[in-house]
Amino acid sequence: MENFWEFEAWGTYNVIAVLLLSLLAATMLRKNIKWLNESLIPTSVLGGGILIVIAGFYKLFTGDVLFDTAFFGGNGTANLELITYHTLALGFIASAFKTSDKNMNKQRLTEIINTGITTVATYLLQGVVGLLITIIAAKIMTNFFAAAGLLLPFGYGQGTGQAMNYGTIYENDFGFEGGKSFGLTVAALGFLSASIGGVIHLNVRKKHLKNRRINAEEGSLQFEQIQSANEIPMQDSIDKMTIEVALVAAAYMLAYMLMTLLGNLLPGMRSVIFGFNFLLGVLAATLMKMLLNQLKKHNVLKKEYTNNFLMTRVSNFFFDIMVVAGIAAIRLSVLGKYWGILLILGVVGLVITYWYNRIVAKTLFKEYQEEQFLAMYGMLTGTASTGVILLREIDGHFDTPAADNMVYQNFPAIVLGFPIMLLATLAPVKPVLTLIILAVFFIVLNIALFRSLIFRKKK
Repeated sequence: MENFWEFEAWGTYNVIAVLLLSLLAATMLRKNIKWLNESLIPTSVLGGGILIVIAGFYKLFTGDVLFDTAFFGGNGTANLELITYHTLALGFIASAFKTSDKNMNKQRLTEIINTGITTVATYLLQGVVGLLITIIAAKIMTNFFAAAGLLLPFGYGQGTGQAMNYGTIYENDFGFEGGKSFGLTVAALGFLSASIGGVIHLNVRKKHLKNRRINAEEGSLQFEQIQSANEIPMQDSIDKMTIEVALVAAAYMLAYMLMTLLGNLLPGMRSVIFGFNFLLGVLAATLMKMLLNQLKKHNVLKKEYTNNFLMTRVSNFFFDIMVVAGIAAIRLSVLGKYWGILLILGVVGLVITYWYNRIVAKTLFKEYQEEQFLAMYGMLTGTASTGVILLREIDGHFDTPAADNMVYQNFPAIVLGFPIMLLATLAPVKPVLTLIILAVFFIVLNIALFRSLIFRKKK
């Protein structure tokens, strides 16, 4: 039986409290240091960086790992990894509960599908180049993990949570020493690439963008932006936020039951199935949303129970925690021999993501090419939040469809991107074959993406 005064009873709380304190510290630094605020580095990334620096100094002076001390229950690093894993799914679930009443015409549907194809094609490009780099590195370096480069699309294209998930699979199932930290470091470099590339682009193009750039500070929100008609009241016998969190929790529990069922049916795929916790979470949230709609349709429920404003707040909270926890979980000590490869992957990832998305935006999104490029580049080097940060610099009120494209492209991107996730487990066994398949898939998707130009020219 635990005593309440012992560290074991406080360890997990202390980890979460330190993560939140680092976000507060990062916010104050950004507000008070002009160049830091103008750098566009997300606050969560800066907070994770603060914790890495503090942990580094602690290790230097004591020889111990900061988060594995008694104050954090002796297993704080493992808790950081669990927090990163779970908040990835929870953030996606909260986003999936949001509703939209915007009408879709043929042009908008085409733009959304093209955005989804662009997302997956960028994953493939990152995967091809990243895998090529590490296959070559494996020929030069002794015992280097040839499939490590496939963590580039997971770190850049999909963010901290997926980078850790697949880094963990590579470490536990295929013997890639330091795989988790390698994946998390790639994700951290992705955030830096988003900030560096975004700032450079905005400054180079500032003359062209000067009439479109607006003050990104949020104004006061209108009531209809917070609560729409026919919703449950904000405060009643139970707070509305409690309802939203309960729905997210219920969907994640349903996702866990689905993953357990699939894991029992396919025991050899259990690690991969649980690596898709965010995908099963989105599926569970979609099923629950459909059930709520049916209950309302049959007058069982009289009011709307989901609220877009609050679900956005819940989603952003989980994503902020995910990023800061993921960066704080990086173990620099296990990456000593990988820094050269990591820097090469980081720089190449920045260049190819910038170049490819610039071409796509200029070719297929001519009416709002700058907005589409910044949103996609930010998302495909960091997360959707990073894309929004860059987009707000020139489209602070989201007057163009770029922000909506980022939201609605998820469905086609998940459908088209699912095979890549399966190929990730083939790469450690047959890296060259995986490289060839990714390259062929990339060519096919680009034919689909530029179909209007290719087939028009033939005609």
